[in-house]
Amino acid sequence: MSLTILVADDNSVVRLGLRTLLEAEKGFQVVAEAGDGRATIAMESELHPDLVVIGVSMPNLNGIEATRQIVERNRQARVLALSMNSDARTAARMLRAGALGYILKRSSPDEIIRAARAVASGNTFLGFGVAEALVQAYLRLARNHDSEPEVEVLLTPREREVLQLLAEGHSTKATAAMLVVSIKTAETHRRQIMDKLGLRSIAELTKYAIREGITTLE
Repeated sequence: MSLTILVADDNSVVRLGLRTLLEAEKGFQVVAEAGDGRATIAMESELHPDLVVIGVSMPNLNGIEATRQIVERNRQARVLALSMNSDARTAARMLRAGALGYILKRSSPDEIIRAARAVASGNTFLGFGVAEALVQAYLRLARNHDSEPEVEVLLTPREREVLQLLAEGHSTKATAAMLVVSIKTAETHRRQIMDKLGLRSIAELTKYAIREGITTLE
């Protein structure tokens, strides 16, 4: 029986490379690809693959929020995260969202295959350099109890979605349409985000979103 895989990343070249690598492995079958977080959620819900390999940075809805929604809807979902860097804060947020594995996009083909097998089997897998970064971050946190609260503590899931869309340049009207809510509701979310984070402009909001890994400059 084949191991069915959904590959999600905003870069079509990365998706092609992953598909080629994974399908070259006996027993692996890539059943679908997605280019953003919302499409990933929809495809996972429809196809129920054995494994979701997902990029952390994606437009409209990032990999962290997409993973959180996938796991909330399907506790049996197995998610392996891909990232450009080993930033401990991002890795920790991804793991808290429900991912079982976190590896770098520059990982060797062998490491990617081992990670895919481990996560699909329900085991945790941290790529080269990621585990060390997490340990170092934990030690720093243990020495500093006054660390800034995580964005997941400060904002609700819906507010994080609105934050990403606004930071990516979508207007309040466009954000409301994408989330299927009224413009008034979107405006309320924007105001609450600003108040909670102590921000005064969209520029500051964008900088915050980039710093927290909610979106990127790409």
